[in-house]
Parts: sequence; structure tokens; C-alpha cells
Amino acid sequence: MTTTTDPLAVEQGLPATTPLSTLLREGTRTEHEAAEQMGFVESLMAGRLDRAAYTDLAVQQHAIYTALEAASAQIRALPGGDAIVFDELTRVPSIEADLAFLLGPDWAQQMRVLPATERYAARLRETGTSLAAYAAHAYTRYLGDLSGGQIIQRMLQRHYGFEAEGVSFYHFAEIPKPKPFKDAYRDRLDALDLDEDARAAAVTEAKHAFEHNRALFAELGELHLR
Repeated sequence: MTTTTDPLAVEQGLPATTPLSTLLREGTRTEHEAAEQMGFVESLMAGRLDRAAYTDLAVQQHAIYTALEAASAQIRALPGGDAIVFDELTRVPSIEADLAFLLGPDWAQQMRVLPATERYAARLRETGTSLAAYAAHAYTRYLGDLSGGQIIQRMLQRHYGFEAEGVSFYHFAEIPKPKPFKDAYRDRLDALDLDEDARAAAVTEAKHAFEHNRALFAELGELHLR
């Protein structure tokens, strides 16, 4: 586990040898909470919207994960990059199955990708050349999916009448026990050979990831909140 004494940990009020995964969690706590409290998210999870709102979210997820998983392929070629790319986490095929169910076989022609999503995806495509930046975004997205995915899937099923089809994005068939997998993921993340500047850059990038999410949720809210 890579634990170096650096100013970032001290700034966060953490021990000077804090692992990167902890720095990411604590350094983005405020941004994470703000994203979860966006009106679109709260209304969707409370069942106050409709399937069209969820479908629009799924379309944005397709653009985001297509960009992230293209970056994953690039990261694998960097020294140490292969350690934090897990095939079990791949989401694009599941999202495409959901969109085929939600929109029909011509789903690709019906997608409306929002400006905030375009900006987010553009940034994700750029992370394929930076281990620190990629790690920040992958950690933010995939561990968030694993941590809340099963609960979100159940809420969507209850409120919007889904069964298995349409919400397979939230089901990780190759990860039957999320906790051991998340622990292993954090261990790999913490073992990355990143210096102080790279660790600080990763935390800053993770903050930006939540800012991108908030911008996306705001645009979805403009479309679906009344």
C-alpha cells in the first residue's frame, strides 16, 4: 500500500500516511453529498418522475461509460495501469441492453446526449493518458455503482415497474459479493505508484467528477422536474 507523508492528508485533517482511497473519499465528501441531493436524483429515487426521466439518465450513462471504458483500454497500456482496470466492472453492454429494452432496437438513433454529458465524456476521454486522473474517475463511478447499485435497482423496480430488464446497469453479474471486491479495488488503488502531486491531482479530479455529475443532474432536472 502506497502511503506517503504529504500535505494533502494533513490539509484534510487525516494522518500523514493516509491511503489514496481514503483521501478520495474524504476529499470529495462535500461534493458527493451535494450530487446526491440534486432535485432530479431525489425525485427519481422517490418515484415522482417517470420512465422517460430514467431513460434519459440511461442515455447519459451510455455516453459517460463509453468514454470511461475507452480510457480504460488506454490506461491498461501504462505502467501500473492494468492493476486498476477490471473487466467485471464493464458497464456499456448492460446499458445498451437497458436502452434496447427502453427505446427499442433503434435505440442508438433515439439518444439525446445533453451538453453537460458531452463535456463530462470529453473529460473522461482525456484521462486515458493519466493514471491519476483515470483512477479518480473510475473510483468515483465504479465504486459508487457498486455501493448503491443494488438499492437503486430495487427502488427503480418498485417505483417504475421494472423487473430485471431495463435496470441491468445496476446488476454486476460477475461480482456476487461487492464488499470483498471493493476492498480489493481500494487495495489496488492504494498501491499505485503516485507521488504527492499525482495524489493531489487525483483528489482534485474526483471533485471535478462530482461537479460534472451535478451539472448533468441539473440539466436532467430542467427537462423532467415540474
